[in-house]
Amino acid sequence: MSDSYQANAPTRAEVDALPGVTLLEFGTAWCGYCQAAQPLIAEALANCAPLRHLKIEDGKGRPLGRSFRVTLWPTLIVLRDGQEQARVVRPGSSAQIATALAKAFAE
Repeated sequence: MSDSYQANAPTRAEVDALPGVTLLEFGTAWCGYCQAAQPLIAEALANCAPLRHLKIEDGKGRPLGRSFRVTLWPTLIVLRDGQEQARVVRPGSSAQIATALAKAFAE
């Protein structure tokens, strides 16, 4: 799990082309909701199959977040082969995140 949000986000085309399961986490380092969610995200990822986790710094004018219609932080988007499988906004438990992740691994 990455500790900091990436200021230089990949393009939407790059994200859409990612193979396998990816967790996109949109937020900012100064966001209290984002900080509170970190232990929940870490717990869910500890019990999950390996995946790519991208922490993307979001905000006004950030194209990747807008392309996914992100309006609240943190927003977690689970992708499989570039296709959205599940979304969790302001998670309240690690189980909520784990359920969303499980959808990407189910087939």
